[in-house]
Amino acid sequence: MSGNSGRLGDPAGRIGIGLDLDATHMKILEVLRENGRISVAALAERVGISRANAYTRFEALRADGAIKRFTAEIDHVRAGLGITALVFVTVRQQMWKQFRAELARMPEVEYCAITTGQHDAMIQVRVSDVAEVHRLVTERMANIPAVKATETVFILDEVLRRPYVLPTDRDAAGRTSRRATPEAAEVPLGKMRFVGAAEGRAALRKDG
Repeated sequence: MSGNSGRLGDPAGRIGIGLDLDATHMKILEVLRENGRISVAALAERVGISRANAYTRFEALRADGAIKRFTAEIDHVRAGLGITALVFVTVRQQMWKQFRAELARMPEVEYCAITTGQHDAMIQVRVSDVAEVHRLVTERMANIPAVKATETVFILDEVLRRPYVLPTDRDAAGRTSRRATPEAAEVPLGKMRFVGAAEGRAALRKDG
């Protein structure tokens, strides 16, 4: 994102200003999701507002903290990290502080979330080979006193990864679905087509 604000990533002037996000703000976020390095002029054209308005709104999104930061997305395979795994961890409840501290020292960990259910945390790791996952889990994690048990799942294919989702995505998907579904569309093999109640009753009367 380029403009009059200096270098990309400069800290915003204010944080948490209580900005009320409207449809124009959402459209700006949609455009930035496709291209975070877009110019203010191009952003204004895509959204349909003036350049000054686009700049003001963009800076307000940063100042409010709605836009936290800009970063690059890499190809992990090209970077030599072709193996991705999820490690589900059961943590000894009185040792969360130690668990967090030990986890922060593991550079292979890309993401960690505290979860409900059978396990307490889900950790995503990226490494170069399967043996490295084995060493990470059985040697390093197993030796952390805070870790009670682990379960490892390898990711075979990352089917879908979005930078972020927006509330407006559901509305857009609904409009697309209604436009793209003709009443008498052919149903591909292996798919299901739901029949409306009135249509189904009419078919039953004909068969009877």
